[in-house]
Amino acid sequence: MAEPLPTTNRVKENTIWKGIFAVCGIMITLVIYGLLQASKKALDPVAPVYKYCLISVSNILTTTCQYEALKYVSFPVQTLAKCAKMIPVMIWGTFIMQKTYKGFDYLVAFLVTLGCSIFILFPAGTDISPYSKRRENTVWGVSLMVGYLGFDGFTSTFQDKLFKGYDMEIHNQIFYTTLCSCVLSLTGLILQGHLLPAIDFIYRHNDCFLDIALLSTVATASQFFISYTIRTFGALTFAAIMTTRQLVSIMLSCVWFSHPLSWEQWIGAVIVFGSLYTKTLLKKASPNPPPPRQTQNGASSPVKEIP
Repeated sequence: MAEPLPTTNRVKENTIWKGIFAVCGIMITLVIYGLLQASKKALDPVAPVYKYCLISVSNILTTTCQYEALKYVSFPVQTLAKCAKMIPVMIWGTFIMQKTYKGFDYLVAFLVTLGCSIFILFPAGTDISPYSKRRENTVWGVSLMVGYLGFDGFTSTFQDKLFKGYDMEIHNQIFYTTLCSCVLSLTGLILQGHLLPAIDFIYRHNDCFLDIALLSTVATASQFFISYTIRTFGALTFAAIMTTRQLVSIMLSCVWFSHPLSWEQWIGAVIVFGSLYTKTLLKKASPNPPPPRQTQNGASSPVKEIP
């Protein structure tokens, strides 16, 4: 009787170890990047170290919940979660940064979530239908998706809070956050007994070094742009970018590979870009209050309008 070939398990195991060392490579690259940048300035943390650790822990929990939930939820639930990033950020911004959002802001967040969901869930071709691999939803899977949204919203919002609460450079936050992530990940590998097998895997498969280096380089550059976006424009703008990028990437793929767009996808695109454009237009049209004018004794007086 022929024995079954363990090709599937072997490929799965190789993928897992590649993923583990890819994450370690990303962290090591970010640490080196932080050291090179921080060598020009003081290495002292601007904020308390535990605040950097909060970002690190929430980021690790976000990744864990995201990939673990994919085993237990269907594609529509995955899509809805990935498109609903703006709403948790607004909720966390209210609690953490005491921000107040108008009803129109929540309406825009809902419309962006709705438009992206429609765009992804209704492709034109049946051969690329997301429903080809059906998976039933479970309570545990939905709970993981809720955790993913919560931790993901907390991570970017707390990064925004640190940038606004302290005179913090981008490389300073990246360095200490990545250092905490590196320590936590290394501790996890040691406690689970995966460190030596992972080293042995790298020793037996030297070709994965190129994959790790490439992924680490791209992740380092993306982390810099992520931190810059959050520091300059805020967590909500970053969430809007991360939501709409899925729609833009699919549209570019359709153009590049000559795939048609369904009428539902056109409606979804109009809803998303129409909502964002309307919000930007109204924001530019709203008049800004004039700054107070300082008098000679130091008191401020309102600026009179010139007829």
